[in-house]
Amino acid sequence: MQTKQLGNSELHITPIGFGAWAIGGGGWTFGWGEQDDQESIAAINHALDLGINWIDTAAVYGLGHSEEVVAKALKGRSDRPYIFTKCSMIWDEKGKIGNSLKADSLRQEVEASLRRLNIESIDLYQIHWPNPDSEVEEGWTTLAKLKDEGKVRYIGVSNFNVQQLQRAQKIAPVTSLQPPYSLVKPDVENEILPFCKENNIGVIVYSPMQSGLLTGKMTPERVADFPDDDWRKNNKEFQEPRLSRNLKLVEVLQHIGEKHGRSPGEVAIAWTLNNPALTAAIVGGRNPKQVEGIIGAGEFRLNQQELDEIETFIHENP
Repeated sequence: MQTKQLGNSELHITPIGFGAWAIGGGGWTFGWGEQDDQESIAAINHALDLGINWIDTAAVYGLGHSEEVVAKALKGRSDRPYIFTKCSMIWDEKGKIGNSLKADSLRQEVEASLRRLNIESIDLYQIHWPNPDSEVEEGWTTLAKLKDEGKVRYIGVSNFNVQQLQRAQKIAPVTSLQPPYSLVKPDVENEILPFCKENNIGVIVYSPMQSGLLTGKMTPERVADFPDDDWRKNNKEFQEPRLSRNLKLVEVLQHIGEKHGRSPGEVAIAWTLNNPALTAAIVGGRNPKQVEGIIGAGEFRLNQQELDEIETFIHENP
């Protein structure tokens, strides 16, 4: 897979990276239900063996569990990938999640992430959410200091709007932004992505397959069978009337993919990567088979006729 430079960093990353949200498991607010850690470890290693060179996780995924699984997967590997993680979402002993961008809190978080990941420096450390908004400046100042101290190599943000990016830029350069972006949620196209392109801010998008909705594996029956601790169970995109519309979109992606031997998920990812502002997309996999179903997106690109076909569907089915 060819690589692209991430913003102002010296990191050159593959078009897709391994997303470690789902492998955090269940039992927390944004969980995906119980996961098999051995399957997760196998998925990570399979993705790396197939050429992916970065992993994106977060402290809050599984309340620390995702970072621990990533560390187990990388133990003994000589070709260590870049490791990206996030801060600002914290939890108490009962698992209740809160938000803090206070300096002391972020310093505790980075030490905990370094320990769980079993590394000496994080390649990209990101503010997960700009909450509380009033603490954005303190949080970004702290991340800049952590970079100067060598705890992290580069610093970025996730889920920031243009105004919040501008506030951060006044303190220290922003290497990257991680926004949601998919055929179901293309909102960042209008203002945020052009701003990043103009300002040399790398963009790695999350949920390009809308959390599994565009993979071709989703059905109304499967959605109905989601465990209670799968956050998608209560998400509007997985409920009617949007579910039927989204599954019709998958049929369009399936039709395009069949001509190239690609899955609907790979077509959905390729659609996001067509945007010139993007550096790469984060894709999850909970077992090696799921990795097989998305790895082709690293090199597959859509032609104009196929892009027009997708655009027509969206126009006719807003």
